[in-house]
Amino acid sequence: MAQNTRFKIAKRVAQELEEGQIVNLGIGIPTLVPQFLGDKRVFLQSENGLLGIGPSPTEEELDIDLINAGKEPVTAISGASYFNSVDSFALIRGGHVDVAILGILEVDVRGEIANWAVPDQPILGVGGAMDLVAGAKKVIIAATLFDKNGKSKLVQNLSYKTSGVRNVDLFVSDYAVFQFDNEGVKVLEILEDMTLKELSEKVGIQLEYVDSILGIPK
Repeated sequence: MAQNTRFKIAKRVAQELEEGQIVNLGIGIPTLVPQFLGDKRVFLQSENGLLGIGPSPTEEELDIDLINAGKEPVTAISGASYFNSVDSFALIRGGHVDVAILGILEVDVRGEIANWAVPDQPILGVGGAMDLVAGAKKVIIAATLFDKNGKSKLVQNLSYKTSGVRNVDLFVSDYAVFQFDNEGVKVLEILEDMTLKELSEKVGIQLEYVDSILGIPK
């Protein structure tokens, strides 16, 4: 995946975050989001026990004991809090995380995601994904729309194991931003030079805009 594609997704996700929110970052593209927050003060939480993640460390700032849930080195902002995993998951399960930003393998048209198990491949387990899906007030997916084989990650029905029955709110991809509600999936914004019809054909699902009358965008 080209780095500029990853940055494009992370930058668009950053626009969804609001001042003062507590935000959990998943592994992969979500960890790039802090680079695009600017002056927006957001409190980043890592499930291994840190609230107040700062920018990526310089060589002089590198501390091998200070990492995020993906085992990547991080810094801590002034006033950051450290705690054990029990308290970290109490924070998540108690509904105190405003936004969780996660990667996916698949998301179905209802917003149910699969992001932890691939058939015939050894994996450690679901980790905190199911807790974040259930406990965060808002869940945003940050991922490319297609996998390395060109298969759409937006599907009618999941073929991988679910991460939880709670539906996510947004899927920010390199092609478009998708919104999920009781009516299913709709397109909030197209990020590439293409029409809604072309996007629908590429994904293999008939799509419509969030604000539309008879399929005609407002």
